[in-house]
Amino acid sequence: MRKRDILAKIEESGLVAVVRADDADQAKRIAEAALNGGVASVEITYTVPGATDVIKELSAAFGEDLVVGAGTVLDGETARIAILAGAKYVVSPYLDEDTARLCNRYQIPYMPGVMTVKDVVRGLECGAEVLKVFPGELMGPNVIKAMKGPIPQANLMPTGGVSVDNVGDWIRAGAVAVGAGSSLIGKPEVDGYEKITETAKQFMEQIKLARSE
Repeated sequence: MRKRDILAKIEESGLVAVVRADDADQAKRIAEAALNGGVASVEITYTVPGATDVIKELSAAFGEDLVVGAGTVLDGETARIAILAGAKYVVSPYLDEDTARLCNRYQIPYMPGVMTVKDVVRGLECGAEVLKVFPGELMGPNVIKAMKGPIPQANLMPTGGVSVDNVGDWIRAGAVAVGAGSSLIGKPEVDGYEKITETAKQFMEQIKLARSE
């Protein structure tokens, strides 16, 4: 997939499932459950044991049906490993310029974490086309509208604190997409993986509703 196609698919869906898991098997089951609920993109965080192998296996198993990315990437070395494993995009909790340059070199979308207007501007200058507003729960949906006031060209994707109950507020505030972790995944070992699918469908419904308003 080309860079523009990857970004278009993420934006069209509006929801990225942020996968944190105890092992590779659990991560794969979470990703499949999210896909069944209509999620087009999953972010396999590098806090997952064997994250590189998970990225490789999911990319091979689902092809273009599921856009698999790498999350919690702290440096360019990890980004390159993830890209070679099949990651279609790279997400960081903060802006790392070496990672930005590497992703630009290979035409892979890079989504760095931002908290301030200065962060947003630096991210744009480094070529990031989608900026991860993180941690979202510390700022709330109004931060999207506030940042897009002086920087309307910024594509912002909040992660952290996004739930079924408030995802519509984030979208109406101007978020191009959202990232959801625990609020989407919950505790599959207790509630079952079908719960993830159900919650994903609810997320998608709320996103579609907010975009239609």
